[in-house]
Amino acid sequence: MKKEDILQQVIDAGALPTLSTVASKLISLTARDDTTIYDITKLIAQDISLSVKVLKVVNSAFYNFPNEVGSIQQAVAILGTNAVRSLVLSFSFLNMERPREPGSFSYEKFWEHSLAAAVSARLLMAKICSDDTEEVFTVSLLANLGKLILAMAYPDTYSEICRQHSEQQRSFYQLETAKIGADHTYIGSAAAQHWNFPESLSLPILYHHDPDAYAGADKVMKRNIEVVYLAGLLSNILYSGQPIAYHRPFREQAKKRFNLDDQTIDDLLRRVNSEVAQAADFFGIKIDGTPSIPELLQEANIELSLLNMSYEQMNRELVHAKLQLEKLTAELEKKNTYLEAIANLDGLTEVYNHRFFQTFLEKELNRSLRRDLELSLILCDIDHFKKFNDFHGHQVGDFVLKEMCRVCGEQIREYDLLARYGGEEFVFVLPDTGAEEALIVAEKLRVAVENGEFYYEKISYRVTASFGVASLPKGGKVKRSDLIEAADKALYQAKKKGRNRVEAYQEKSGWFKRK
Repeated sequence: MKKEDILQQVIDAGALPTLSTVASKLISLTARDDTTIYDITKLIAQDISLSVKVLKVVNSAFYNFPNEVGSIQQAVAILGTNAVRSLVLSFSFLNMERPREPGSFSYEKFWEHSLAAAVSARLLMAKICSDDTEEVFTVSLLANLGKLILAMAYPDTYSEICRQHSEQQRSFYQLETAKIGADHTYIGSAAAQHWNFPESLSLPILYHHDPDAYAGADKVMKRNIEVVYLAGLLSNILYSGQPIAYHRPFREQAKKRFNLDDQTIDDLLRRVNSEVAQAADFFGIKIDGTPSIPELLQEANIELSLLNMSYEQMNRELVHAKLQLEKLTAELEKKNTYLEAIANLDGLTEVYNHRFFQTFLEKELNRSLRRDLELSLILCDIDHFKKFNDFHGHQVGDFVLKEMCRVCGEQIREYDLLARYGGEEFVFVLPDTGAEEALIVAEKLRVAVENGEFYYEKISYRVTASFGVASLPKGGKVKRSDLIEAADKALYQAKKKGRNRVEAYQEKSGWFKRK
């Protein structure tokens, strides 16, 4: 039987888990270009229980924001669309009904293992580029979704697969293909497509065990697939029962694919167990316990013994390390300074990232309120950006994003901030700038983009953008999320009125007086 027939058999049997109504609608909503903060807020607010859970995680150490987020509207404004979508999907997956058929497949261990992989992916991404940590968290959480589906569709057969995998140390893929006719990567990816997940979620599920099989040209996609693959190895060190089998491959692949050094890898191994326990608490998952640091060190010692490193060799290494300690310390301080700087940059465009923007805006807003100064915010969205990826390829789309930053960066002052807000959206923070001057700046940016020469491989592309402006007048009282919300409303009007234009938020009486 073909694997496509197996998939149809699974669907007909009703073995596909059911997404929550909010999660299902949110996937469709976030795929639209004209979706606003209000649309997403209205949808999530329909589920009070989900709203409470989202706010709990947003206000936890999982994000570690300096100020409390008091509403879903603020959460969406601060986190951005993709991060909120990832949170909702995570809650939907972690709260799916847990079947209780007897057998060798443990549903509770499955969710624990999945959460460990998600946490591992988030930690890895933070070490690599501090970009899209929420999306790789969700993909890793869903990576082994196919196992859950096959266990529900063929409980007896899958229990036998689990038993043989444990006793014979054969791969799940070989056993699944031999006994069922399709492996869990195909079934999981097909289920994601059935739920209308974007390719950014469905493709990593398909390739997460064999990242080299991905032949696409999308560098971000390839990076995310490799991160999910490494996260699977790292979580297997903790929960597979065969830590030695995954310890060395993880270290080798982490160095090969992302040039992670031993110190970074050791830091990941030290932190992951406590991070998993914290995440379980944030997401309301009960975990009996995670491997301790002494157990991880014991696994490391076993690995060292497998490498036949003698006591004399280790002693020589220690003496050498002691002699080099002072030199290494100085080098590490220099590297840490560099890493701290690039942690604030968007990996693709090399302008500031979303997280740095939020911190910068908070500081400038406090300064403006304290000194009674003006402050303006411009939110920008590239018009019809999806067509660049769909009709010309992601490489052209990436070029447009980077060139957009270069063109706009030449139009602003040195102490203004340009940051990537998310996707094709960018944000400008203009300190000491009033409403009228901000409108002039926004129009200057619009004209620069419209007249810009976007040449890629000898082909010229016409690019335009829409701009929404919000300003804090002297003496005004406004929260950071309110200012973002105002700029987003203005941007929505600009897109609604035909795009390639500038719109300013129309201040209502007393709006800026709200505390």
